[in-house]
Amino acid sequence: MGTSVAVILAFAVVLFLARATHAEIRTTLIVSDARPLILFEQFGFARGGKAALSIRRSAWNLRPGSRLNGVDPTLMGFVLISGAQFPKINNASQYAAADPGGGSFCVLTSGFAVPMIRLSDVPPGGATSILSIDDPDEYAVVFNNCQEGAEVTMDVRTEMYNVRGGVPDGLRDYLPVGLQPLPNIYTVVSVVYFVFLAVWVWTCLRKRAAAERIHVVMGALLLFKALKMACAAEDTWYVESTGTPHGWDVAFYVFGFFKGVLLFTVIVLIGTGWSFLKPYLQEREKNVLMIVIPLQVIENLVLVVIGETGPTGRDWVVWNHVFLLVDVICCCAVFFPIIWSIRGLREASKTDGKAARNLHKLTLFKRFYIVVVGYLYFTRIIVSAFLAVLNYKYQWGVNVAVEAASFAFYVFVFYNFHPVEKNPYLYVGDDEEESASGQLEMDERAF
Repeated sequence: MGTSVAVILAFAVVLFLARATHAEIRTTLIVSDARPLILFEQFGFARGGKAALSIRRSAWNLRPGSRLNGVDPTLMGFVLISGAQFPKINNASQYAAADPGGGSFCVLTSGFAVPMIRLSDVPPGGATSILSIDDPDEYAVVFNNCQEGAEVTMDVRTEMYNVRGGVPDGLRDYLPVGLQPLPNIYTVVSVVYFVFLAVWVWTCLRKRAAAERIHVVMGALLLFKALKMACAAEDTWYVESTGTPHGWDVAFYVFGFFKGVLLFTVIVLIGTGWSFLKPYLQEREKNVLMIVIPLQVIENLVLVVIGETGPTGRDWVVWNHVFLLVDVICCCAVFFPIIWSIRGLREASKTDGKAARNLHKLTLFKRFYIVVVGYLYFTRIIVSAFLAVLNYKYQWGVNVAVEAASFAFYVFVFYNFHPVEKNPYLYVGDDEEESASGQLEMDERAF
């Protein structure tokens, strides 16, 4: 058991560093579960915050083939672990696993965790444990089963909140310390995108003759992005006040789905030059869209499962891996149309004699490719590394960084591909041709 506990604890550290978006009042049903550790909730507490846990019913039994003679409920229970103690617990479990005669490591009986309640102390009618937090930190509510081969069934309700003003009877705040600014942040971001959408619509109407079908798709992307952020603001505000999203999470998922699909669709369509360079898509480009769009559907469905089940689900790790795999495939797939367009433009520059036009197109597509790579790399990798080292009090900084990067990406794309009368894809000045020819020769091996 020591080895399995060490592995699970190591993964728990990763989960603890990953940090959920926000905590809510949650009711979780565990059925015939033999896992040594189950992570229920994570929350950033201020001084005076409360961690409440209610067990409405509990039962246990031996798994078929277990070597135990019976189940000891005193070795099964809930603990509260601070972020500072997770590395110590992991080190202790690894040490116990490496020592053949040292026995197994049990978090429940260690001095690194704050005990909440053991199953032996739960009467038939259920029990509730409420702890007041005197040492501010980010804490995790963890169930520990120190008996290999014992299964547990229980109905658990967790409620984590801070108290505004630090007074015992003050208003409850169900957002962790590090996420309390989110409602205001999301509101501002939503307003910014609605203004962005209004400017875009005004630009397309003012230059109606130059507007293409892609501009309508880009406008729809802005609309769903703005609606998603408005729902995110309402969602976090309701969670902050009541502990539950009251259905706003459903609207958030719906608008987030359309935003995700449209974002990757816009990248693919711009990368192929659709509606700018040509009014049609080649077969291989259609295939990319037919891959990306269903994958985005799958990704958003998986995101709902991850968000609604939480880390208590047995397959939560698997769903996370599926989400990461699908996201990586989508990110890689959108690069192919851009690369194909760049190669096609380079080949055309050798035969059609329009050096200046091809140079401009190549420069624009290369810049677009670099920005797409930078945007996806930053929002998928850099932000995750940043979150892992960020103090729990400033988790909102990650959301600000992601939204700032997204806004910068949107501004770049919409500015470079806005409707203009002399389309940079098509318009070429006579004085540009000679200098462009030499530049294309120099650029032959640049990409």
